Amino acid sequence: MLESWVVRPPIRLLAVDIDGTLLNPTFEISPSDRSALLRAHQAGVEVVLATGRRHKFALPIAEQLGFDHWLISSNGAVTRSMSGETFHRDLLPVETCRKLCASMQEFRGNTVLTFDSESKGAIVLEHMRELNGSIKRWLEKNLEYIDFVVPIENSLTTDPVQAMFCGGIARMQQALNALAGNGLDKDITVLRTEYPARDLSIVDVLNTGCSKGHALERWAKYRGIAREQVMAIGDNYNDIEMLAFAGLPFIMGNASEELRGRGWAVTSANDQNGVAAAVEQVLGTAVEV
Repeated sequence: MLESWVVRPPIRLLAVDIDGTLLNPTFEISPSDRSALLRAHQAGVEVVLATGRRHKFALPIAEQLGFDHWLISSNGAVTRSMSGETFHRDLLPVETCRKLCASMQEFRGNTVLTFDSESKGAIVLEHMRELNGSIKRWLEKNLEYIDFVVPIENSLTTDPVQAMFCGGIARMQQALNALAGNGLDKDITVLRTEYPARDLSIVDVLNTGCSKGHALERWAKYRGIAREQVMAIGDNYNDIEMLAFAGLPFIMGNASEELRGRGWAVTSANDQNGVAAAVEQVLGTAVEV
């Protein structure tokens, strides 16, 4: 029996999404995925986590990898080390956010603002009455950082990281339609994340030109790494720009049919060690033929 080796361009930078990608359906990192990322790190590949989570909320996941690395958080708005060193922030201007809140009156019960702070007030909303399911559980885990401010604009004493609209998929489609017609399209970036099994959708509004893809491109340029040497793994709509930038993009098997049909390499699902499968393929795991 012969063995052949998968040949790929040398990879110097690997960006991995967290939710739906690195985390399995029970919100854990599988031993196989963790080992694959450690192997990449030991082979000299720089690993970064790229997530929609706030930096502080992503840290417990980052620490499980067992080696030091940087995080692109809040969908590209903040790039920061595990020790807290900040490389770049791309905040949403106060006045833009004020206009946004004014134009989205119908969705005040779905509105959450986040700030680059690790104290109470890092997360601001008016109330939690219209937020339930996974979002409510996320908020409950972050209660020490939450402040309730009515009206929410009164919290805008400094530029927020982002505004978020959270709710069921149908409700958030209405929010997306409202955002498309509010006249702010040149001032903001709108990203969405959907989990149909949980009827959960998160619509993130960030500064214009802000995304995981822009942040990854900025980091790669700073590190002197060509996009052909960048690999990215993701599963959702907020990963599109990151996957489009990477020379070697992989979409998870649990991603929507629409995303899996974009021509990117498809790896296994997040309950089948999809991160490990993609990393092992690129690192040149022996395959029997």
